[in-house]
Amino acid sequence: MTEKIKVMMVDDEAKFRDTTSKLLNRRGFETTIAASGEEAISLIKKQPQDVVILDVKMKGMDGHAALAEIKKIAPQTQVIMLTGHGSPDSAQNSLDHAAFDYLTKPCDIDILAIKIKEAHALKTSGASQSEKKARDIMISIADYSTISVDATVREALDKLMSSFRSLISSNLIMETGHRSLLVLDTRQDLVGILSIMDLIKGVLPTYISASRSDYLESIRFSPMFWGGWDGLFSIQMKALADKKVGELMSEPPPMIDGNANLMQVADMIFKKKKRRVIVTADNKVIGIIREQDLFFEMVKISQQ
Repeated sequence: MTEKIKVMMVDDEAKFRDTTSKLLNRRGFETTIAASGEEAISLIKKQPQDVVILDVKMKGMDGHAALAEIKKIAPQTQVIMLTGHGSPDSAQNSLDHAAFDYLTKPCDIDILAIKIKEAHALKTSGASQSEKKARDIMISIADYSTISVDATVREALDKLMSSFRSLISSNLIMETGHRSLLVLDTRQDLVGILSIMDLIKGVLPTYISASRSDYLESIRFSPMFWGGWDGLFSIQMKALADKKVGELMSEPPPMIDGNANLMQVADMIFKKKKRRVIVTADNKVIGIIREQDLFFEMVKISQQ
């Protein structure tokens, strides 16, 4: 029989504390309650817990002080802050003191149950000691293809193509070429990114991207007629080749600290709907993570 996860519910609101405890018991957890930070610490010294659900604002010792003390006496116990008075400063304080997560009331009981299971998995697996950080899977900025904002598209195409040629000659596997260039200004600061998709967008007639409704109405049937223009793509590409990279580039990818964990990387890629993130350290760009770099790490972990 699987041993139940031991959960302590710490809150000075008796009704909320008791109700939440009963709901967690129904979901298969072994729940203990405490009405204050002081009581929680006393109980944990006698009976270790897997996960603690800790309110922030309580009479006497508040949640932040209780968190710090719990981590001193039971560093492996995972603590989830659950508060009706959430704020960025409070969340950062909790993060700085190694809380597992920070949730605000009202909180769906199913979400809380999921978080408890995640916290317990972390406690029992020791993943926090072994999982890689963003800097561990990134491509170093020194190894990624870059180009000047004032370079021509023709030069950019040569740069992109060279990354594919090197892969063919070295016969590497699980490499897919950079498929983009980081665009730098005269001070070597990152100002944008030029991807193959940017080039494809650039080869289309400029009026296609027009925002004016009267333009869009006027050209809505034009794509039907491109079939008779066998040379249109070549004409557009030749004109595009002499443009500056700065005219086509997209804004730089979102940035993430090199010490961020891989779940934070995955969250940013998904929420921002970007295929790449820039990795920084001390406010300097040190590398880039592409979606395939994260995918390769997923494959490695699944095969362990």
